[in-house]
Amino acid sequence: MQLLIFYGFGFLALFSGIAMIMSRQPVTSALLMILNMFCLAGLYAQLGAHLIAALQVMVYAGAIMVLVLFVIMFLNLREKAGIVSKHGVMTQAVGIAVLGFVITAMVSKLDMAKLPAAKAPAADFGSVVAIGRVLFTDYLLPFEITSVLLLAAIVGAVVLAKRKV
Repeated sequence: MQLLIFYGFGFLALFSGIAMIMSRQPVTSALLMILNMFCLAGLYAQLGAHLIAALQVMVYAGAIMVLVLFVIMFLNLREKAGIVSKHGVMTQAVGIAVLGFVITAMVSKLDMAKLPAAKAPAADFGSVVAIGRVLFTDYLLPFEITSVLLLAAIVGAVVLAKRKV
């Protein structure tokens, strides 16, 4: 049953990713990206990393996609202009199929015996304590730089959005 759920999330993520790229409407692409983020959260949950799955939903499918939809609505983006050609859609579909075939052929040629053996994850993999320990010890400087960058982006957005009265 667990394998069936894994394959379901995997195929849905693959389908929503391809449909997101091929969509001509920006809002549809954004909604398909939200579906893709939920599928990735499901895959994280299957791996036992429930905190990462919850963060995936809250941060990416929630906050980031609201921001993307806000920008789409703010810029008043419409469907791509130009003549819709069935040849363009077919070219995209054929390109994706060929790329998938090439990647599948390359993976099938790998000699699995030469690859290193997979290690079992640590007992506290994906837990709040493990993520906090790594985030605030090994990656403290990048974490703080990211927080300063986000603060600068918020201040810049407020300055740009402020209207002169």
